[in-house]
Amino acid sequence: MSSLDAIDRQLLAILQSDVSLSIEELAERVGLTKTPCWRRIQKLEKSGIIRRKVALLDAEVLGLPVSVFAQVKANQHSAEWADSFAHTMADLPEVVECYRLAGDYDYILRIVVSDVAAYDQFYKKLIAHAGIADVASTFAMEQIKSTTELPIPTGE
Repeated sequence: MSSLDAIDRQLLAILQSDVSLSIEELAERVGLTKTPCWRRIQKLEKSGIIRRKVALLDAEVLGLPVSVFAQVKANQHSAEWADSFAHTMADLPEVVECYRLAGDYDYILRIVVSDVAAYDQFYKKLIAHAGIADVASTFAMEQIKSTTELPIPTGE
C-alpha cells in the first residue's frame, strides 16, 4: 500500500464513489491527462487493489427489504467441512455477506429476503446443512449506514 501516491489515493476515492465517470472526467478531477490517468487505473486493477467494477442495486426497490443477520455455530470444524460450508454459502444468492468468526459463533451471514416467510424457507435450507449446531437470527429494523467505500490510508 505504501506505493500509492496522493493521485492514486484520489483516484481510488473517486472511483469508489462513482465508477461510471469517464477517463476524461477522472483525469480532470485529479489533474492528469487521459493516458496517464488510464495507466494508473490499469495499474491499480492489475495490483488487485481494484477487484472489480459493479452496479450497486437497491434491495428495497427489488423487493428484498428484509436483512437478517444469522450467527451460525458449527459442531464440526474440519477443513473439509469449512470448505463445504463456504461453497454452500457462496451458492446461496440470499447470502450477500459471510464471515468466519472468532468467538461464540463460527460464522455470521447477512441474508436479504422479501419477508419473514422467505427467511423461514432460507432458514430450512441453512439448517439442512450437516454440521450446524445452532443459528441465531437477528432482523434489522433500520439501516443506519451501508457503504462499499473503504477508508483510503493516507500513506503517512
